[in-house]
Amino acid sequence: IAATQPSINWHLKENGREHHTSKFSSEELIVRRGQTFTITFNGIERPEQNLIFIAETGPKPSKATKTLATFDISSTVSKEGWSAVVQATSSSSASISISSPHNAVIGRYRLSVQSGTSSPQSLGTFVLLFNPWSSDDDVFMPNEAECEEYVLEEFGMIFAGNKNRISAFGWNFGQFQRDILNICLSIMDRSLYYRQDPVTDVSHRHDPRYLGRVLSAMVNANDDRGVVLGNWSGKYEDGKNPSSWTGSGEILQSWKKSGFRPVKYGQCWVFAAVLTTVLRCLGIPTRTITNFSSAHDADGNLRVDEFYDADGNHLERGADSVWNFHVWNESWFTRNDLGPSYSGWQILDATPQEQSGGIYQCGPASRHAIKEGDVDLDYDSPFVFAEVNADCMYWNYDSATGKKTLIFSKSTEIGASISTKAVGRDDRVDVTSDYKYEEGSAKERDIFKKARKKLGLEDKFDPTAPKQEEIEQKPDISGKFKVAGSLEVGKDLDLLLVLENLQSEAKTVNVNMTAWSTLYTRRQVNHIWKDSLSVTLAPKEEKQFPIKIKYPEYQQQLTTDKTIQVTALCHVEDGIQVLVKRSIILDNPAIDVQVLGEAKVNKEVFVEVAFTNPIDVEVKDCVLQVEGSDLLQGILELRIPPLKANEKSSTKFKLIPSEAGPKHLLVNFSCDKFADIKTFKMVNVIN
Repeated sequence: IAATQPSINWHLKENGREHHTSKFSSEELIVRRGQTFTITFNGIERPEQNLIFIAETGPKPSKATKTLATFDISSTVSKEGWSAVVQATSSSSASISISSPHNAVIGRYRLSVQSGTSSPQSLGTFVLLFNPWSSDDDVFMPNEAECEEYVLEEFGMIFAGNKNRISAFGWNFGQFQRDILNICLSIMDRSLYYRQDPVTDVSHRHDPRYLGRVLSAMVNANDDRGVVLGNWSGKYEDGKNPSSWTGSGEILQSWKKSGFRPVKYGQCWVFAAVLTTVLRCLGIPTRTITNFSSAHDADGNLRVDEFYDADGNHLERGADSVWNFHVWNESWFTRNDLGPSYSGWQILDATPQEQSGGIYQCGPASRHAIKEGDVDLDYDSPFVFAEVNADCMYWNYDSATGKKTLIFSKSTEIGASISTKAVGRDDRVDVTSDYKYEEGSAKERDIFKKARKKLGLEDKFDPTAPKQEEIEQKPDISGKFKVAGSLEVGKDLDLLLVLENLQSEAKTVNVNMTAWSTLYTRRQVNHIWKDSLSVTLAPKEEKQFPIKIKYPEYQQQLTTDKTIQVTALCHVEDGIQVLVKRSIILDNPAIDVQVLGEAKVNKEVFVEVAFTNPIDVEVKDCVLQVEGSDLLQGILELRIPPLKANEKSSTKFKLIPSEAGPKHLLVNFSCDKFADIKTFKMVNVIN
């Protein structure tokens, strides 16, 4: 080798195009495993002779752990290991195609070259990622449009609300934003697994199963000072309210900037969105999934118990709960450990709910295993099965005597309208039937029994379970809450309590009603209202009772989840109690976004955002936050002057798009009376 250091051309553009990595904004070569990439270097005499390449990764590279490869020039690409094939040479330069095995460890590699007996010379570093476009890779996804969506798409839609009113908001995953890949690599190097045994940890990084599990632990701050700190208290003054984020980039950058201190605060969709960013960035196809009426079965009995006092207040007793919705992830890879039918979508959940193996991590659980009730298969299948299938028991609890009475039980309550974003369009797709057989069908009950049996719950006496005669008791009346007006923040809430006598003799009913503001997890935060009434219902009679909760009554009490739980506990004389409950989500007023003119690459285009204050008082502390990959750098924050009652504001700002194609602009407007009014706008950028 000549005395001069060889100079290298990494062919970033060509390799990036071939490897679907050109969206990364990086000066470093980023390629996918199991596929050749080309480099050219100068300053080597007779380059085609006895060159040896060394590719190594991790702290102590070795051949035994597959973190070190030495390979010389060969005539053909190797299927098994690393290989190098000369494409073209001149007197002092060589163009060489290098290929890695389809199951190589992913991460940052150091590449050096050795000629003859001289010592190796460093050529620099490159990053190797999973390859869903390669049929030999564990993450191979045969459908091109799905690869585009689940690996390359930076915009997502996350579904929220409740099963009666599903809402959606946009999210900027931003996996190709500057420095995000480096942050994802440092997440792996800060995990407990790496800290305990770095050599073994790095050697397992060829396996999406292993990395999915490790990263589900690292995205939450529990145990390992991971990325996001959860907070479900309703009070977020010393951090950012979980509902104010609009993308993962800001969260991951803040984590790095603060010296890797957990970012305050997240709730389930934040954990799921950040995990989507990290896994897409590394090349594992991933999406977010929302499960409505999601069970958190803390004691593993596939049953969720909810307790109410005589006034109808929901009691925080026991660790079980039902959330209006919960967001987790699905990632696509094979399950060589379970067998081919369990490959495909795998459930991962980074929200810290229950410990698994001593730390807060969850999955991968095979979605097929969940549907078939195979809850004995790795990892965390019983917990995920319960999230979509648990039975619900509602109890009346008397704190004076400690006595609990079953009000009713329901087996069709949990796991509704399981949702994800459509491929290639901004729509909701329902995937409930991929998680379970039809509710109420014999097959669905059989699977539930199979799961109970596998968990050893069939034969065990459960002293906390309701007795058969309790379950079979039939109520004398039925009740429901109907909405009688608009459901908007700033307006009075008008409801009707509808009670119907199911019997052919008159019934006297005493009703205790309460309303609380809650989080989306149904955790009560502030008491809003209570009332009671007594009524005698004639045989088969139906009566309606109007209920009004005025805006000033709930305005101070509402959380940013804008959710009010109304409950009526009906005490029927000489009959069993009837619980009527409804979770009501109020809508924020709308904001309107218009793109003024045509959006072209590298040309300015103006956007106008309009908001009208719909209430009778002034709103102040108005802030507009805007972000969008390929439309603007970072996050734009604009302060807006106070708005009087019914006054309209209009704010203009400019974008300079950097890439053609359909791009998404995410807008978040907040003020003292309305938090996090979100919308997104698709902007079609042309060249």
